[in-house]
Amino acid sequence: MFLKIFLSSFFLFPIIYCQSYLEKGISDYNQRHLGCAEDQAKPEPISSAIGYFEKALNKKDDKNEASLYLLKSYYFKSKFVVKDKKVKKDLLKKGKDLGLSLVEKFPNSVEYRYWYLINLGSWAEEYGVFAAAKEGVADQMRYHSKKIIEIDPYYENGAGYFLLGAVHYKAPYIPFILSWPNNNDALKYLDLAQATGEPKIAQIVYYAQALYKDKNRVEAIKLLETVINRIPSADNFASDWEWIKKAKVILDDLKS
Repeated sequence: MFLKIFLSSFFLFPIIYCQSYLEKGISDYNQRHLGCAEDQAKPEPISSAIGYFEKALNKKDDKNEASLYLLKSYYFKSKFVVKDKKVKKDLLKKGKDLGLSLVEKFPNSVEYRYWYLINLGSWAEEYGVFAAAKEGVADQMRYHSKKIIEIDPYYENGAGYFLLGAVHYKAPYIPFILSWPNNNDALKYLDLAQATGEPKIAQIVYYAQALYKDKNRVEAIKLLETVINRIPSADNFASDWEWIKKAKVILDDLKS
C-alpha cells in the first residue's frame, strides 16, 4: 500500500511541479466560485490566479492568453470579492488600461474588446455616471459595442447588442456632451440581444428596466419574476446571484 502511494506521488509530483504559471492561474481561476456565498466570493482563489497570470505575462507564448484571463480576473475580484472602493477602482483601472492596450494591438479580437468594455463599464460605475460621461466612457462603450457586433454578433449570446442597449439605457442625456442615448434604442438593441443565443440574466434585467421606462410595467414585472426564480449557473454563479438580487430589489420597487 505504501509503495503504491509513493509511486503515485512520485509520478504526480513532476506534473504539478512542471505546470506553467498560466496553467496554475487557470486552475485557480476555475475555482473562483468555490465557497461563494451568493455573490460574495472568497479572495484566495482569484487572488492566487491573478498572481500567476501576472507572472505569465513575462512568458512570450503565454502572454496573450494570460492577458485575457487577467481582464476576467480583475473584473471578478473587483465585483465579487473586494468591498473597499479604492481597491475596486485600482483593479478596474488595471483592467481598463490593459484591455485598451490589447484592443489597440489586436483590433479584430472580440474577446479582448468585450472584456475591455466589461472592465470599463464597471470602472465607470465606481466613478459615477456623469464623471464617466465627461471622460467619454459612454461614447467608447457605444463605439466598441458596435465593433463587437461587426466582428461577431453572436459572441457571448449577443453581447455586442446587449452592451449597446445597456449604454443607451444607462447613459444620461447631457446636451452638447451626450445627446445620443435614448430608451427606444435601448429597447431595440436589448431585444436583439435576447433574440441572439440564450438570454443571460443580466440581459433580461436590463430589458425589463427599459420596458418599465417605456411604460410597459406589466411585461417588466413578468420578466423580473422569471429572473428571481432562476437557479444560478455553475459557470456564472456569483454574477447570476448579483443580477437575481438586483431583480428582487427592482421588482419590490415596481410593486410598491
